[in-house]
Amino acid sequence: MVDKQGVTSRKIDYLVIPYRAITSYSIETAGTLDMDSELKIWTSGRTDPIQKTLKRGANIRGIQAAIAAAL
Repeated sequence: MVDKQGVTSRKIDYLVIPYRAITSYSIETAGTLDMDSELKIWTSGRTDPIQKTLKRGANIRGIQAAIAAAL
């Protein structure tokens, strides 16, 4: 997961999650009023999910397919 921060997006935070550590995940697609999608990933060793809000136009179904294929 990549998180660009700041006005110029020069600060970038990378989070690498091995597929073997993923215990479950959920996706929420964009709706009529809520234009953003949301991805939650639960991993072994953590009680809270890792959450990522994806902007409109992100290929959330492609991300879901990649995770499902790897698990």
